[in-house]
Amino acid sequence: MKRHNIYKTVLGLAIAALTLTACSDEWDEHYNGSGVTGTLDGTLWDAIKSDNNLSNFAKVVQACGYDKSLAGSQVFTVFAPTNASFSSEEADALIAAYNEEKGDVEENENSTIKEFIQNHIALYNHSVSSSGEDSITLMNGKYAILKPDGIDNSKFLTSNLHYKNGILFTVADKVQFSSNLFEYLRKDNDLDSLKNFFYNKMFYRSEFQANQSVPGGIVDGKTIYLDSVFRMQNDLYGSKFLAANLSSEDSTYIMIAPTNKVWRELLEEYSDYFNYDNTVRYRDSIQYTNTRLAITQGTIFSRTFNSDIALRDSAISTNTSPNGTTRLRQWGNDSLHYYEYFNPLQSPSGIMTGATNIACSNGTMLKADDWKILKDQTFFQTRIIEAENYNAIREVSTAVNSSTGEREATIIPKRLRVEADNAFYNKVSRNEFVEFEPTRTSGNHSVTFNITNVLSNIGYDIYLVTAPALANDSNATVYQRMPTILRCSIGFNNQEGVKQTKDLVSSVTTNPDVVDAILLASDFKFPVCSYGLNETEPQVTLTVETRVKSSELSTHTRTMRLDCIVLKPHQE
Repeated sequence: MKRHNIYKTVLGLAIAALTLTACSDEWDEHYNGSGVTGTLDGTLWDAIKSDNNLSNFAKVVQACGYDKSLAGSQVFTVFAPTNASFSSEEADALIAAYNEEKGDVEENENSTIKEFIQNHIALYNHSVSSSGEDSITLMNGKYAILKPDGIDNSKFLTSNLHYKNGILFTVADKVQFSSNLFEYLRKDNDLDSLKNFFYNKMFYRSEFQANQSVPGGIVDGKTIYLDSVFRMQNDLYGSKFLAANLSSEDSTYIMIAPTNKVWRELLEEYSDYFNYDNTVRYRDSIQYTNTRLAITQGTIFSRTFNSDIALRDSAISTNTSPNGTTRLRQWGNDSLHYYEYFNPLQSPSGIMTGATNIACSNGTMLKADDWKILKDQTFFQTRIIEAENYNAIREVSTAVNSSTGEREATIIPKRLRVEADNAFYNKVSRNEFVEFEPTRTSGNHSVTFNITNVLSNIGYDIYLVTAPALANDSNATVYQRMPTILRCSIGFNNQEGVKQTKDLVSSVTTNPDVVDAILLASDFKFPVCSYGLNETEPQVTLTVETRVKSSELSTHTRTMRLDCIVLKPHQE
């Protein structure tokens, strides 16, 4: 851990309140060692440096600057390997590795500190009795089992030596370090590309840990700390991205990891799908991130919902819900199964077949040189824009009111529901649609819809889905059931961010008594991407307008009943 000593101000009043609460009897027990008797003279560092059997361990501790921590006021428990199991040559190799990485990585990411020093030290006092076991957390976040005679598989030579700032054990063997999934990425040269993404400083950085730091009081309303503890955090682990914490020792996962060869091939293909226009702020960073997320999302599986038995049927990644109803709501149609894969182990095309199995402390890494996760199973998705969604309608046509001189809508959207006893129940998307009823008898009308999250340079088949009057009223009259004539055009940006408009269909007559999916365009490609953008005014729009002549009003209506817009990935 990166440490900053002597009264460094780091947090405000909100954290101060939490810190004061932490200074309870439990806190005092951790730091004062209540329950442990017979305190010896000196600090942990005094004891370690004066023991000739610990000289190799002491050499590494001092070279990495941890002698200051072990001589300070914070309380630790140390499990020190003796020279019999930890040679001078091993100590020198660790020091050389520390110096080689120093300055290139965060201090608490240095492999010597994380995998050796912090793997032999725990915060607070931990003593053993003649019976019973306890699970403790080492400074690097790893869990270890503390038994009466040892820690994990390392036997104690001496136990419960209590000094001013903690407890010292000597152990017969080094405490073994086991990499979690995230840590393993740094150790396998075949996974360099994946490692570089996960360890990118845009996402991976050091954050202060108030609950593990030593408070020194409050000055000018702010908590000051005698000893500050920092731990690395990764923004990629949020639910918006990977929805999994590969560093967590509390969870168990399976991860399918692309080798460098696979990564290069996918990156070359996928980068064109995330081409943002030149006006998008931070376009290069967004393209970098989303292209790589397109590869990695859908590759991690929580063992909570993917047991051995469950995997015989399907694998559900952390980027979708294990609940079927939620998945239906998430993707908009029960035929869509993004980030869910069938027969992952049984089929030759199963996503987990043929990969190299690597055991980690929090799960299994499947290193894949033959990539079987397809883009249309993950990010290349059918987009369904429901007409009734509150943010779907961008604008409707307007005209000047001759009486007031103000512009007014020429059509009013009315949200209608398909009831369970209706013949069209479950035939209309989500059993709701919008009826756009004219407010005036003269002229045609239009509505423009927002379309978000489109990819660039991928072909879409674009459909407009209409609903019949019968879907809301089984007794709809012949007049209400008349067809309408529509014209549709699409708006989108070019590379310079300039709005373009393209007519898709100039005249199409609806089929009034069915749910009608009208094909507006086949294999339509957007030149730029809007995927993942938080757009107040989406760059992609679809305008639908009536084209009914006055002479046609006896056989056609200017009322539109629209269910949804569908952008479906094109298939040859």
